[in-house]
Amino acid sequence: MELNELPGSELILPGLEDLYQGRNNTIGSLLISIASIRLTEAGLDIPQVSLSSEPELALYTHLQIDRDDAYSYYNALLSSLNSFCAALELKSKYQ
Repeated sequence: MELNELPGSELILPGLEDLYQGRNNTIGSLLISIASIRLTEAGLDIPQVSLSSEPELALYTHLQIDRDDAYSYYNALLSSLNSFCAALELKSKYQ
């Protein structure tokens, strides 16, 4: 199974690319920052130098600027992040 087949990959993979490009305040890169330890332990190579120090707050603030439903969308994003992490952990466990 490839990473792009995991649930939530449409958010996480572009966020990973953002981090490699030095962009650490996009939705995807902030999600990766939130779960960086979990993702790293599951085998994802994450550049540590550019992670946001308070990613949850930064993500919510970012969403409040762009969306009327920031709270609902924030929770949906965290759910997608959790799905990606769980699938990646299962993938790494059985490889």
